Amino acid sequence: MTTTDQAPGRRERKKAATRKALADAALRLFLEHGYDQVTVREVADAADVSATTLLKHFPSKEALAFDGDAEVEAPLIKSVADRTAGTSILEALRAYMRSRLARIVDDQKSDGFIRLVQETPALREYAHKMWMRHQDALAHAVASELRAPSDDPHCAALARFALEAIDVAARSPDPSRTLDAAFDILEHGWQSH
Repeated sequence: MTTTDQAPGRRERKKAATRKALADAALRLFLEHGYDQVTVREVADAADVSATTLLKHFPSKEALAFDGDAEVEAPLIKSVADRTAGTSILEALRAYMRSRLARIVDDQKSDGFIRLVQETPALREYAHKMWMRHQDALAHAVASELRAPSDDPHCAALARFALEAIDVAARSPDPSRTLDAAFDILEHGWQSH
């Protein structure tokens, strides 16, 4: 067994446990009291660590609310790279965004965290910035699939607009229709109505 195959050591496990305790305490406090009413010190106290320790794990108060972002990029890129034969990049992205949007819409009805994000401007803005961080990776995945240069402006624009489409759709009274309209424009261009 190589070093990379071994289970995390005690130090790594302790760091992960501290990070989880901080994220769990933050979410509980944010849901109970509202994001703006909770301080970083209160989160640290609830997790029984110092504010300095908290800031080593999370660079900002907003970051405390989004501990699971690491799992977002891989499935997004996989939707393009592992699409079935005969499926266009846009069709694959549309399908991925539909499934993501369906989860968002379902979560809006039942998940206190989603409501917290929607009702808190700082969290809403942070969530959008986090989502848009995947633009370069998506643009590179599209370019790779098309055998285009990694800095191809068409691929960059497609990635940007595809990612923005879900944000526009999630805020719409008819999310599914809005997402389809955005992807129709991406696929067929603007058709004036």
